[in-house]
Amino acid sequence: MNPFRRVYEILTYAPASGSASPKGQTFYETSDIPLSDVMKLYERDPTCKSSVDLLAASTVGMGFYTTVDESYGKAAEAKTAVDSFCEDVNLDGLLNDMAKRLIGCGNDFWLKLAPRKLTDVLPMPLDAVQRIGLNSVPDLKLPYQVTGYNLKSTYTGNAGNDLKPEAVIHWRLNCQYPSGFGVGLLQVLLHTLTQGTDKRPAFAWMKAKIERLMPLIFEKYAGPDVLANLPGVDPATIAKFENAIKNRGEEGTWLFYNGKDKNGGPNVSLNPVQIDPRARFEYYLDHMVNQFYLGCETPLPRLFSTPGFTEASAKAAVELQDMLIRPIQRYVKRQTERDIFVPVLVQSGFDPVKAKVRLNWGSPEAPEFLAADLISAAEKGLIDRAEFRKNAVKVLHWELIEKESEPTEQGNIKPVGA
Repeated sequence: MNPFRRVYEILTYAPASGSASPKGQTFYETSDIPLSDVMKLYERDPTCKSSVDLLAASTVGMGFYTTVDESYGKAAEAKTAVDSFCEDVNLDGLLNDMAKRLIGCGNDFWLKLAPRKLTDVLPMPLDAVQRIGLNSVPDLKLPYQVTGYNLKSTYTGNAGNDLKPEAVIHWRLNCQYPSGFGVGLLQVLLHTLTQGTDKRPAFAWMKAKIERLMPLIFEKYAGPDVLANLPGVDPATIAKFENAIKNRGEEGTWLFYNGKDKNGGPNVSLNPVQIDPRARFEYYLDHMVNQFYLGCETPLPRLFSTPGFTEASAKAAVELQDMLIRPIQRYVKRQTERDIFVPVLVQSGFDPVKAKVRLNWGSPEAPEFLAADLISAAEKGLIDRAEFRKNAVKVLHWELIEKESEPTEQGNIKPVGA
């Protein structure tokens, strides 16, 4: 190969910002911000945690049920196989925990135990996968498929540090590549922004710094510095007063000096040093906090912290939030059906295409029971009098008074309890 051509190939294949590195036909992608660092923001910032928890609960918190194509010859057995697996591994609980990590940092990894015969899934620590191996489209340098998941040295064992793609369920949102790392809700709060030579700090950093300075401001100005003028007092006495007041438990400092008025006479005065009232930063703080709340993508912080956030505006905000949740629900549904339901059906001897076992959010709808239907069934002789009264009390919640005697089938009167 022409040496210039070779240099050109190397340079054009070099990664941008160190996010990937070429290695033969496979290159590796790493997360811009370590996923464990992203989840620290979830664990330590109340606004982030409450927002992620709300979105996760809105996405999968209602639970799910399964349905099957009743025309399939083994429909009942296929549904039972899937339901039993979901119950054995507590899939409902696993999805709840997964949704928090998926929404918060855009990724979660489940290890399939015995992939060829799926018996259980194990959620892996977020920092377990440090790189994702990707191959490229033939004759192009575009990411195509996952070749493996490279584990951090802390989690490697006798099996090596690479997991095959079929052994891992990778949940991801907003990924740059079809198979790469995802981007969650909290990354935007941790990223800096560079425009030319200017660099804006991360919003999480700015919010944390303001919260760190707030107690110091209160401590400083709750007990302000005081400048005390004691004319005619010797320096030794002033030093005693200074030492006694400086060592007190309250915050604030007293400074003593020996000054006189403009006529040369004594001038005893106490002058607290106050903050300049012209230094107004509330507009800047409101902008920064609003940006932080926008990054959380939920109306929850404003609902509890902003006066005048009416029921109508809260309802409109929740409707907008539902628009964010529905795509995530569809993604989780499809991923669960493809990576869990299908392998379970195949290894149990069923045809997943014909069975069509599907995940449905919420609870199955119970058929509506109308009084007219019950009365019609009784008139047509489909149910007898006792069955009619029992269903009327149980289903329609009618209050029926039991009579002292009930007629037998032959029409004779039989005392109740006889």
